[in-house]
Amino acid sequence: MIVHTLRFAFKDGATEEEKEHVLAVMRRTAAVDSVVFSSVGQNLDPSDGFTHAYCVGIEDMAALRRYMHDPVHLAGDPQIIPHLARLAIGPDMSDDPAPDLAARIGALHEEKVAMYPQWAAELTPLLTGV
Repeated sequence: MIVHTLRFAFKDGATEEEKEHVLAVMRRTAAVDSVVFSSVGQNLDPSDGFTHAYCVGIEDMAALRRYMHDPVHLAGDPQIIPHLARLAIGPDMSDDPAPDLAARIGALHEEKVAMYPQWAAELTPLLTGV
């Protein structure tokens, strides 16, 4: 199982309606077939400035590939990204003991970056190394 998390904060001035829309889009993404379990909502430790969090459980690498390229996921990101001020990917975790798992996941991410450069250009400025 691969557990993928995001922590994020909305832009100043984001309305409650915009925030609810973003969370609804995230919940729709978290409900695609390749996801085993999910949670989307408030970050319970906002001391790092991230007010909300997203977590999905994905069975294996094949499911992760399907999740990353799912049409619902691809359609959701353009509705989410414009409303975020900051985003932290992870910490992620897995019960798979393969020593190269993180590298294989990273390679999938780089593959997606190469396939969707506009997505990467919009996402990169939000990323933070917390």
